[in-house]
Amino acid sequence: MQTTAIEHFEAKLAYETDVADVHVAMETGEPGFVLVDSRSREAWDQGHVPGAIHLPTREVARRAAELIPPGTAVVTYCWGPGCNGATKAALEFARLGYPVREMIGGFEYWVREGNDFEKGECGC
Repeated sequence: MQTTAIEHFEAKLAYETDVADVHVAMETGEPGFVLVDSRSREAWDQGHVPGAIHLPTREVARRAAELIPPGTAVVTYCWGPGCNGATKAALEFARLGYPVREMIGGFEYWVREGNDFEKGECGC
């Protein structure tokens, strides 16, 4: 029974990260991953994490390689816990062979924790 719990939580930590850990990594200037906002352009324009790139979930399979070198670690996020766009985007990146994790809590919890965010058009 205990082994199953250990395996479960190890796997969860291998594929998920949280807002606090992403914030600390982004503050270093060299986080070791590319942060991907998988929401719509309208949502991006309303606010996004500084340093993130905009790549909607539906475009990952088609555009990932032109924006992110293959093999680069990726962290995806969407709106928040009620949104599975980041999960779907992470699945697409995994299918393409990228090492990928999902930022649980998404943009909603990024803002709730008082972190800075940017507004404006993505120019993408």
